[in-house]
Amino acid sequence: MPGRGTGSVTASREAYDAAQAAAVVIDRSDRVRLVFTGPQARLTLNGLLTNDVAPLVSGHGHYAAALTNKGKVIADVRLFAREADFLVDTSAAAGPGLLAMLKKYVNPRLAQFSDASGEIGTIGVFGPQAAEAIASLCSIDAAVLAELPQYSHLQSTFGAVPCTIARVPDLGVTGFDLFIPATAAAAFIAAQRAGRATWLDAETADTLRIEAGRPLWGTDMDENTLAQEAALDRADVGAISFDKGCYTGQETVARVHFRGHVNRVLRGLRCTTMPQSGARVGFGDNAEAGTVCSTSESPQHGAIALAYVRREIENGAVVTVRWDDHETPATVSPLPFD
Repeated sequence: MPGRGTGSVTASREAYDAAQAAAVVIDRSDRVRLVFTGPQARLTLNGLLTNDVAPLVSGHGHYAAALTNKGKVIADVRLFAREADFLVDTSAAAGPGLLAMLKKYVNPRLAQFSDASGEIGTIGVFGPQAAEAIASLCSIDAAVLAELPQYSHLQSTFGAVPCTIARVPDLGVTGFDLFIPATAAAAFIAAQRAGRATWLDAETADTLRIEAGRPLWGTDMDENTLAQEAALDRADVGAISFDKGCYTGQETVARVHFRGHVNRVLRGLRCTTMPQSGARVGFGDNAEAGTVCSTSESPQHGAIALAYVRREIENGAVVTVRWDDHETPATVSPLPFD
Protein backbone atom coordinates (compact mmCIF):
# COMPACT_ATOMS: atom_id res chain seq x y z
CA MET A 1 0.00 0.00 0.00
CA PRO A 2 1.13 3.64 -0.42
CA GLY A 3 3.17 5.04 2.42
CA ARG A 4 5.32 1.96 2.84
CA GLY A 5 8.60 3.72 1.93
CA THR A 6 10.57 6.43 3.69
CA GLY A 7 9.25 9.20 1.43
CA SER A 8 10.77 12.01 3.56
CA VAL A 9 12.87 14.72 1.91
CA THR A 10 14.33 18.14 2.69
CA ALA A 11 14.71 20.75 -0.03
CA SER A 12 17.87 22.65 -0.91
CA ARG A 13 17.19 26.35 -0.37
CA GLU A 14 19.30 27.42 -3.34
CA ALA A 15 17.60 25.08 -5.80
CA TYR A 16 14.15 25.78 -4.35
CA ASP A 17 14.56 29.55 -4.69
CA ALA A 18 15.86 29.17 -8.25
CA ALA A 19 12.81 27.08 -9.17
CA GLN A 20 10.57 29.83 -7.83
CA ALA A 21 12.41 32.82 -9.29
CA ALA A 22 14.71 31.73 -12.13
CA ALA A 23 15.38 28.34 -13.78
CA VAL A 24 16.60 24.91 -12.70
CA VAL A 25 17.66 21.84 -14.68
CA ILE A 26 17.31 18.19 -13.70
CA ASP A 27 18.06 14.87 -15.39
CA ARG A 28 14.80 12.88 -15.50
CA SER A 29 16.14 10.09 -17.71
CA ASP A 30 15.26 7.46 -15.11
CA ARG A 31 11.71 7.65 -16.48
CA VAL A 32 10.54 4.92 -18.88
CA ARG A 33 9.91 6.09 -22.46
CA LEU A 34 7.85 4.03 -24.90
CA VAL A 35 7.12 4.69 -28.57
CA PHE A 36 3.82 3.43 -30.05
CA THR A 37 3.34 2.91 -33.78
CA GLY A 38 1.01 0.98 -36.04
CA PRO A 39 -2.35 1.50 -37.76
CA GLN A 40 -4.35 1.12 -34.55
CA ALA A 41 -1.93 2.69 -32.06
CA ARG A 42 -4.38 5.50 -31.24
CA LEU A 43 -7.32 3.12 -30.77
CA THR A 44 -5.20 0.77 -28.67
CA LEU A 45 -4.03 3.51 -26.32
CA ASN A 46 -7.54 4.88 -26.04
CA GLY A 47 -8.72 1.49 -24.82
CA LEU A 48 -6.01 1.25 -22.19
CA LEU A 49 -5.81 4.77 -20.72
CA THR A 50 -8.20 6.91 -18.67
CA ASN A 51 -7.91 10.05 -20.79
CA ASP A 52 -9.25 10.55 -24.30
CA VAL A 53 -6.58 9.78 -26.88
CA ALA A 54 -8.94 9.79 -29.88
CA PRO A 55 -9.03 13.56 -30.56
CA LEU A 56 -5.33 14.24 -29.96
CA VAL A 57 -3.50 15.77 -32.89
CA SER A 58 0.23 15.96 -33.38
CA GLY A 59 1.83 18.42 -30.97
CA HIS A 60 -0.65 17.81 -28.15
CA GLY A 61 -0.75 15.44 -25.21
CA HIS A 62 -2.42 14.26 -22.02
CA TYR A 63 -1.82 13.01 -18.53
CA ALA A 64 -3.58 9.68 -17.94
CA ALA A 65 -3.49 6.41 -16.03
CA ALA A 66 -3.44 2.73 -16.91
CA LEU A 67 -5.72 0.77 -14.60
CA THR A 68 -6.50 -2.78 -13.59
CA ASN A 69 -9.93 -4.19 -14.41
CA LYS A 70 -10.98 -3.05 -10.93
CA GLY A 71 -9.97 0.57 -11.53
CA LYS A 72 -6.72 0.53 -9.58
CA VAL A 73 -3.58 2.31 -10.75
CA ILE A 74 -0.98 0.29 -12.62
CA ALA A 75 0.83 3.43 -13.81
CA ASP A 76 0.30 7.11 -14.40
CA VAL A 77 1.58 8.22 -17.80
CA ARG A 78 2.19 11.23 -19.96
CA LEU A 79 1.22 10.77 -23.58
CA PHE A 80 2.46 12.93 -26.46
CA ALA A 81 0.96 12.63 -29.96
CA ARG A 82 3.59 13.10 -32.66
CA GLU A 83 3.38 13.13 -36.44
CA ALA A 84 4.05 9.42 -36.93
CA ASP A 85 3.79 7.92 -33.44
CA PHE A 86 2.93 8.38 -29.77
CA LEU A 87 5.53 8.92 -27.06
CA VAL A 88 4.37 7.58 -23.69
CA ASP A 89 6.38 7.91 -20.51
CA THR A 90 6.00 6.92 -16.88
CA SER A 91 8.06 6.80 -13.71
CA ALA A 92 10.76 4.21 -13.20
CA ALA A 93 8.76 2.52 -10.44
CA ALA A 94 5.62 2.21 -12.56
CA GLY A 95 7.46 1.05 -15.68
CA PRO A 96 7.51 -2.73 -15.04
CA GLY A 97 3.77 -2.87 -14.32
CA LEU A 98 2.93 -0.81 -17.38
CA LEU A 99 5.11 -2.95 -19.63
CA ALA A 100 3.50 -6.11 -18.28
CA MET A 101 0.05 -4.71 -19.01
CA LEU A 102 1.00 -3.68 -22.54
CA LYS A 103 2.54 -7.06 -23.34
CA LYS A 104 -0.72 -8.67 -22.23
CA TYR A 105 -3.20 -6.41 -24.01
CA VAL A 106 -1.53 -4.84 -27.07
CA ASN A 107 -2.22 -6.81 -30.25
CA PRO A 108 1.03 -6.60 -32.26
CA ARG A 109 -0.90 -6.87 -35.54
CA LEU A 110 -2.65 -3.59 -34.74
CA ALA A 111 -0.09 -1.62 -32.73
CA GLN A 112 3.54 -1.98 -31.72
CA PHE A 113 5.49 -0.42 -28.88
CA SER A 114 9.20 -0.28 -28.17
CA ASP A 115 11.13 0.74 -25.08
CA ALA A 116 13.20 3.76 -26.11
CA SER A 117 14.44 4.57 -22.60
CA GLY A 118 18.05 3.81 -23.48
CA GLU A 119 17.95 5.87 -26.66
CA ILE A 120 16.10 8.97 -25.46
CA GLY A 121 16.98 11.09 -22.44
CA THR A 122 14.58 13.36 -20.54
CA ILE A 123 15.91 16.66 -19.22
CA GLY A 124 13.61 18.91 -17.21
CA VAL A 125 13.93 22.70 -17.08
CA PHE A 126 11.65 24.36 -14.53
CA GLY A 127 10.99 27.83 -13.17
CA PRO A 128 9.66 31.17 -14.43
CA GLN A 129 12.71 31.61 -16.68
CA ALA A 130 12.62 28.05 -18.03
CA ALA A 131 11.43 29.09 -21.51
CA GLU A 132 14.26 31.60 -21.83
CA ALA A 133 16.79 29.06 -20.56
CA ILE A 134 15.76 26.54 -23.22
CA ALA A 135 15.52 29.14 -25.98
CA SER A 136 19.08 30.25 -25.24
CA LEU A 137 20.30 26.81 -26.37
CA CYS A 138 17.66 25.58 -28.82
CA SER A 139 16.28 26.87 -32.10
CA ILE A 140 13.00 28.08 -30.61
CA ASP A 141 11.56 31.40 -29.45
CA ALA A 142 10.95 31.69 -25.70
CA ALA A 143 7.58 33.36 -26.33
CA VAL A 144 6.43 30.34 -28.34
CA LEU A 145 7.39 27.99 -25.51
CA ALA A 146 5.67 30.20 -22.95
CA GLU A 147 2.37 29.93 -24.85
CA LEU A 148 2.35 26.12 -25.05
CA PRO A 149 -0.61 24.49 -23.24
CA GLN A 150 0.22 21.74 -20.75
CA TYR A 151 1.45 18.53 -22.42
CA SER A 152 1.69 20.25 -25.79
CA HIS A 153 5.06 19.95 -27.46
CA LEU A 154 7.08 20.95 -30.49
CA GLN A 155 10.18 19.96 -32.35
CA SER A 156 13.43 21.89 -32.11
CA THR A 157 17.18 21.37 -32.22
CA PHE A 158 20.02 21.67 -29.71
CA GLY A 159 22.86 22.52 -32.03
CA ALA A 160 22.43 19.91 -34.74
CA VAL A 161 20.62 17.47 -32.43
CA PRO A 162 16.84 17.11 -32.85
CA CYS A 163 14.70 17.23 -29.72
CA THR A 164 11.09 17.38 -28.55
CA ILE A 165 10.18 20.07 -25.99
CA ALA A 166 7.01 19.46 -23.96
CA ARG A 167 5.26 21.74 -21.47
CA VAL A 168 4.68 19.81 -18.22
CA PRO A 169 3.11 20.74 -14.85
CA ASP A 170 4.82 18.03 -12.80
CA LEU A 171 6.51 20.29 -10.23
CA GLY A 172 3.86 22.99 -9.88
CA VAL A 173 5.97 25.69 -11.55
CA THR A 174 6.46 26.56 -15.20
CA GLY A 175 8.20 23.54 -16.65
CA PHE A 176 9.37 21.75 -19.77
CA ASP A 177 10.77 18.31 -20.46
CA LEU A 178 13.23 18.01 -23.31
CA PHE A 179 13.30 14.59 -25.01
CA ILE A 180 16.72 14.37 -26.60
CA PRO A 181 19.01 11.59 -27.82
CA ALA A 182 20.66 10.10 -24.76
CA THR A 183 24.11 10.79 -26.21
CA ALA A 184 23.41 14.55 -26.11
CA ALA A 185 21.74 14.75 -22.69
CA ALA A 186 24.89 15.44 -20.66
CA ALA A 187 25.96 18.23 -23.03
CA PHE A 188 22.57 19.92 -22.74
CA ILE A 189 22.69 19.77 -18.93
CA ALA A 190 26.23 21.15 -18.88
CA ALA A 191 25.22 24.01 -21.16
CA GLN A 192 22.24 24.85 -18.98
CA ARG A 193 24.33 24.85 -15.81
CA ALA A 194 26.95 27.03 -17.49
CA GLY A 195 24.23 29.48 -18.50
CA ARG A 196 20.92 30.32 -16.84
CA ALA A 197 19.97 27.23 -14.83
CA THR A 198 20.75 25.97 -11.33
CA TRP A 199 21.03 22.23 -10.76
CA LEU A 200 17.83 20.78 -9.26
CA ASP A 201 18.54 17.87 -6.93
CA ALA A 202 16.08 15.01 -6.56
CA GLU A 203 15.07 15.94 -2.99
CA THR A 204 14.11 19.49 -3.94
CA ALA A 205 12.28 18.25 -7.02
CA ASP A 206 10.31 15.93 -4.76
CA THR A 207 9.45 18.84 -2.46
CA LEU A 208 8.08 20.78 -5.43
CA ARG A 209 6.11 17.72 -6.53
CA ILE A 210 4.57 17.35 -3.07
CA GLU A 211 3.68 21.05 -2.96
CA ALA A 212 1.96 20.58 -6.33
CA GLY A 213 -0.02 17.67 -4.90
CA ARG A 214 1.21 15.24 -7.56
CA PRO A 215 1.23 11.60 -6.39
CA LEU A 216 4.29 9.46 -7.11
CA TRP A 217 3.63 5.85 -8.09
CA GLY A 218 5.05 3.45 -5.52
CA THR A 219 4.99 6.05 -2.74
CA ASP A 220 1.62 7.81 -2.94
CA MET A 221 -0.29 5.30 -5.07
CA ASP A 222 0.10 1.78 -6.38
CA GLU A 223 -1.84 -1.17 -7.78
CA ASN A 224 -4.05 -1.15 -4.65
CA THR A 225 -5.15 2.48 -5.13
CA LEU A 226 -8.32 3.49 -6.95
CA ALA A 227 -7.81 6.27 -9.49
CA GLN A 228 -10.12 8.66 -7.62
CA GLU A 229 -8.49 7.88 -4.28
CA ALA A 230 -5.27 9.24 -5.79
CA ALA A 231 -7.24 12.33 -6.89
CA LEU A 232 -6.38 11.73 -10.53
CA ASP A 233 -9.76 13.31 -11.31
CA ARG A 234 -8.81 16.57 -9.59
CA ALA A 235 -9.40 19.54 -11.91
CA ASP A 236 -5.75 20.62 -11.99
CA VAL A 237 -4.60 17.02 -12.61
CA GLY A 238 -7.13 16.08 -15.31
CA ALA A 239 -6.08 12.47 -15.86
CA ILE A 240 -9.59 11.06 -16.40
CA SER A 241 -12.13 11.67 -19.14
CA PHE A 242 -15.71 10.86 -18.18
CA ASP A 243 -16.97 11.29 -21.74
CA LYS A 244 -14.85 8.81 -23.71
CA GLY A 245 -15.63 5.25 -24.69
CA CYS A 246 -14.62 2.06 -22.95
CA TYR A 247 -11.19 1.47 -21.42
CA THR A 248 -9.78 -0.98 -18.91
CA GLY A 249 -11.10 -0.13 -15.43
CA GLN A 250 -13.76 2.28 -16.69
CA GLU A 251 -16.67 0.51 -14.98
CA THR A 252 -15.25 1.17 -11.51
CA VAL A 253 -14.19 4.73 -12.36
CA ALA A 254 -17.66 5.56 -13.73
CA ARG A 255 -19.46 3.96 -10.80
CA VAL A 256 -17.44 5.99 -8.30
CA HIS A 257 -17.95 9.21 -10.27
CA PHE A 258 -21.63 8.97 -11.12
CA ARG A 259 -23.12 6.88 -8.34
CA GLY A 260 -20.80 6.71 -5.37
CA HIS A 261 -17.60 7.94 -3.78
CA VAL A 262 -14.29 6.72 -2.42
CA ASN A 263 -13.84 6.48 1.34
CA ARG A 264 -10.43 8.12 1.36
CA VAL A 265 -8.69 10.59 -0.92
CA LEU A 266 -5.22 12.06 -1.30
CA ARG A 267 -4.97 15.35 0.63
CA GLY A 268 -2.31 17.62 2.03
CA LEU A 269 -1.17 17.85 5.66
CA ARG A 270 0.54 20.85 7.22
CA CYS A 271 2.45 19.43 10.18
CA THR A 272 4.25 20.86 13.18
CA THR A 273 6.98 18.22 12.85
CA MET A 274 7.80 16.24 9.72
CA PRO A 275 6.32 12.74 10.11
CA GLN A 276 7.53 9.51 8.60
CA SER A 277 5.97 7.96 5.55
CA GLY A 278 3.52 5.32 6.76
CA ALA A 279 2.50 7.29 9.86
CA ARG A 280 -1.13 6.93 10.89
CA VAL A 281 -3.58 9.83 10.84
CA GLY A 282 -6.03 10.06 13.75
CA PHE A 283 -9.15 12.21 13.99
CA GLY A 284 -11.43 12.28 17.01
CA ASP A 285 -12.07 8.71 18.17
CA ASN A 286 -10.78 7.25 14.90
CA ALA A 287 -7.09 6.40 15.21
CA GLU A 288 -7.06 5.02 11.64
CA ALA A 289 -8.43 8.01 9.73
CA GLY A 290 -5.62 8.08 7.22
CA THR A 291 -2.06 7.20 6.19
CA VAL A 292 0.87 9.48 5.43
CA CYS A 293 2.74 8.97 2.15
CA SER A 294 5.30 11.51 0.85
CA THR A 295 6.66 14.06 3.33
CA SER A 296 8.97 17.03 2.97
CA GLU A 297 10.43 19.99 4.81
CA SER A 298 9.46 22.80 2.45
CA PRO A 299 11.27 26.16 2.62
CA GLN A 300 7.94 27.89 2.01
CA HIS A 301 5.39 25.70 3.80
CA GLY A 302 7.39 23.94 6.51
CA ALA A 303 6.67 20.29 7.28
CA ILE A 304 4.12 19.02 4.74
CA ALA A 305 2.87 15.65 3.59
CA LEU A 306 0.61 13.91 1.14
CA ALA A 307 -1.74 11.53 2.94
CA TYR A 308 -4.84 9.47 2.38
CA VAL A 309 -7.53 10.94 4.63
CA ARG A 310 -11.13 9.91 5.20
CA ARG A 311 -13.37 11.85 2.83
CA GLU A 312 -15.63 13.18 5.61
CA ILE A 313 -12.73 15.03 7.28
CA GLU A 314 -12.91 18.59 6.01
CA ASN A 315 -10.08 20.82 4.88
CA GLY A 316 -8.90 22.86 7.83
CA ALA A 317 -9.54 20.07 10.33
CA VAL A 318 -6.77 19.36 12.84
CA VAL A 319 -5.67 15.72 12.96
CA THR A 320 -3.00 13.85 14.91
CA VAL A 321 -0.23 12.04 13.05
CA ARG A 322 1.45 9.19 14.94
CA TRP A 323 4.52 7.05 14.16
CA ASP A 324 6.77 5.00 16.46
CA ASP A 325 6.79 6.94 19.75
CA HIS A 326 6.11 10.29 18.09
CA GLU A 327 3.09 12.35 17.22
CA THR A 328 2.42 15.76 15.72
CA PRO A 329 -0.69 17.82 15.08
CA ALA A 330 -1.45 18.55 11.43
CA THR A 331 -3.99 20.58 9.49
CA VAL A 332 -5.73 18.97 6.53
CA SER A 333 -5.09 21.05 3.40
CA PRO A 334 -6.47 21.03 -0.13
CA LEU A 335 -4.05 20.31 -2.95
CA PRO A 336 -1.99 21.81 -4.35
CA PHE A 337 -0.48 23.60 -1.35
CA ASP A 338 -0.63 27.38 -1.75
